[in-house]
Amino acid sequence: MNINYKPWLMIPFLFICCFLKFHVCFGADTISANQSLSGDQTIVSAGGVFKLGFFQPGNSSNYYIGMWYDKIALQTVVWVANREKPISDKYSSVFRISDGNLVLFDESKAPVWSTNITSSTSTSLEAILLDEGNLVLRELSGNSTTSLWESFDHPAHTWIPGMKMRLDKRTNVSQRLISWKNVEDPAPGLFSLELNPDGSNSYILLWNGSQRYWSSGPWDDNQKIFSWVPEMTQNYIYDFSFFSNETESYFTYSVKNSSPITSRFHIDFSGQIKQTNWLESTQSWFLFWSQPRQQCEVYAFCGPFGLCTEQTQQSCGCLKGFQQSSEQNWTLQDYSGGCVRKTELQCQNNSIANGKRDKFLTNSNMELPENSQSVTVGSIDECEATCLNNCSCTAYAYDNNQCSVWFGSLLGVQQDASDGKTLYLKLAASEFSSPKSTGRTIIGVVVGSVAFIVLLGLAVFIYLRRKKTIKTTKAVEGSLMAFAYKDLQNATKNFSEKLGGGGFGSVFKGVLPNSSVIAVKKLESLGQGEKQFRTEVSTIGNIQHVNLVRLIGFCSERYKRLLVYDFMPNGSLDCSLFTEKSSEVLDWKRRYEIALGTARGLTYLHEKCRDCIIHCDIKPENILLDAEFCPKVADFGLAKLMGREFSRVLTTMRGTRGYLAPEWISGVAITTKADVYSYGMMLFELVSGKRNSEHSEDGKMKFFPTWASTVIAEGGDVLSLLDPRLEGNADVEEISRICKVAGWCIQDDETHRPTMGQVVQILGGVLDVTRSPIPRTLQVFTDNPEHIIFFTSSQNSQSQTNTSAASSEAKSNTSSTNPQIQMKTTH
Repeated sequence: MNINYKPWLMIPFLFICCFLKFHVCFGADTISANQSLSGDQTIVSAGGVFKLGFFQPGNSSNYYIGMWYDKIALQTVVWVANREKPISDKYSSVFRISDGNLVLFDESKAPVWSTNITSSTSTSLEAILLDEGNLVLRELSGNSTTSLWESFDHPAHTWIPGMKMRLDKRTNVSQRLISWKNVEDPAPGLFSLELNPDGSNSYILLWNGSQRYWSSGPWDDNQKIFSWVPEMTQNYIYDFSFFSNETESYFTYSVKNSSPITSRFHIDFSGQIKQTNWLESTQSWFLFWSQPRQQCEVYAFCGPFGLCTEQTQQSCGCLKGFQQSSEQNWTLQDYSGGCVRKTELQCQNNSIANGKRDKFLTNSNMELPENSQSVTVGSIDECEATCLNNCSCTAYAYDNNQCSVWFGSLLGVQQDASDGKTLYLKLAASEFSSPKSTGRTIIGVVVGSVAFIVLLGLAVFIYLRRKKTIKTTKAVEGSLMAFAYKDLQNATKNFSEKLGGGGFGSVFKGVLPNSSVIAVKKLESLGQGEKQFRTEVSTIGNIQHVNLVRLIGFCSERYKRLLVYDFMPNGSLDCSLFTEKSSEVLDWKRRYEIALGTARGLTYLHEKCRDCIIHCDIKPENILLDAEFCPKVADFGLAKLMGREFSRVLTTMRGTRGYLAPEWISGVAITTKADVYSYGMMLFELVSGKRNSEHSEDGKMKFFPTWASTVIAEGGDVLSLLDPRLEGNADVEEISRICKVAGWCIQDDETHRPTMGQVVQILGGVLDVTRSPIPRTLQVFTDNPEHIIFFTSSQNSQSQTNTSAASSEAKSNTSSTNPQIQMKTTH
């Protein structure tokens, strides 16, 4: 057959192709200033990895601009621009560069999404889609380009290999992965993942941006794993890397070379984080890893008044008397709306006469919701009455003679909990079945029988209770008690009375049912697993000394770690030492006893324990005082418990400035002599009654140890160093002895510092001690009168650079004295 070929007929065909398929027309991975996307037009990254264009999730009628894998048959979206503002007509909407930004205009030509940058007014812009999955808006200038905006900096719900998950140290704000609302709605859901802003280098899962329900644990840079993700040590196909500088810290990850697979890490609308790999053989995503493992461990997954259970295929249901708030949302596996009452409560319209008074439904074996409030009552009947008579009260629980009530919606209710409790849920009377009528005689017989059984049961219960109490007391005597989190929550009135806080966590006052007053420390950024945590806590619990705070017990539930201590009625030393109330000023005798007692406690930790314990944070805030002002060292053993090691210095170490030894700042190994240095700095504060570093009247920083060291070295008047509030009422010999010891404790060279055992002997009068040389870091200022006494130990590392010219002279002066403690036995 003879056909006449006419090339001009191809022009309309090519025009139609260009109209229908943008990337066919331009062969492009970019959107330039005079181009746009609309309808079915897309751009594809140079290697064909990712595609960007309009998409429609599931059976939704809405459209979004997003990015998905181009070579995977199942459309899997990894990034969405207009998550909160969908459009209804993709053919009338336009995605293009406008006024220096990438902008999405809807069918009415109104902007619904923009990159929102204001730094560039250039018209030479383009948007390029990279094979890494990063959409970049950049400025063209000759042969160079400048990035103005990147989708990697504005993630949706997916963490792609090579993407940074950052923490901005300047604002302390983390990038977040935020889940979709449901399978058909990419709007931000309730669950998010972010880098913990507390500096622990761990990732946390949050509900509603505030309630934490999972943590990866701190990053171990040696093993390249997260402490609470042990799976990373076994055939893990991902390489995670951590980077940090002055402005940001971030993690990134890649798939190992031996595993050429398509992989993604995302937070699902189920509230779980998941790592999945694409399997060509099954044309589906294979779940490699997820956390939390159990669906019911996701906080409030089933919404208000929802009931979560692991025993059924569908995790969520409603509490009895409630129904789904939205059947459509539940079909889409969006349970955030939870459940609503079938019948409203009578509340203030309660009437006993018509039988419509609200009642309580007993729900056994339940994981109780959080955010309860404790009520002081005498019985379960009083607890019930308290809730019944308050219209806002929705449920109550009575356990171990403690009444807990809930107001408003109930969140996080679980069924079939391993340590389940009984929850009494308030319902309208119509939700209960009416009892069948029976004869008065039968009722009388039944009531009588029940009364007899109850009385008999009560007698047996009281007997067994007494027996159990005696047995329990013997079992826990001399050992640690394991507390339930709810018990400590009740004891502390939901952690309402805060006593203080520090690098390891916050401390709250509490009262146990037996009226014992306790101090509860909520640990933060803990780097231990369950088994190791219990091991370390057990070690701490076995350490007993009159000058150490006694550990009573602990709590370990999921990520919650708490320690329970004896309560110290006189608080911490700083409160008594630096008080402005003259009536509460510590006299010299007590100060000297505190110095000696603290030294004895540290000696026990350093020399008497089976394993040497370095405290790492000796300061007045960590010396507690009992009713008789006997000093008790607190927080010992916590440095190791928090996963810190001392073969090297960790940059995350939370020692306190002003008490840190020079070797700590310079980065060499830490020994017990670091505690000795901190103790020496604290001794100076015991003498002066003020912080070592304080501003003088002329606004300069005055450093007391410099002045005290000079006075001691020159044999000056030691009474001039004494807290003026004591009006000279102190033993001059004791002041001199404490200042000499302090001078030796803060020597630059740790080998010149005494041990804490030697300090005890000196303060106890068993050994004598000579005057100490002025440490080099302080001597520089002594040799320069215009700078004398203006120095802070937190600047040690910087001063070594600023004073290099004088360091050689200081070193020669020090070495000539051959500084070492010269002690002799007193007779």
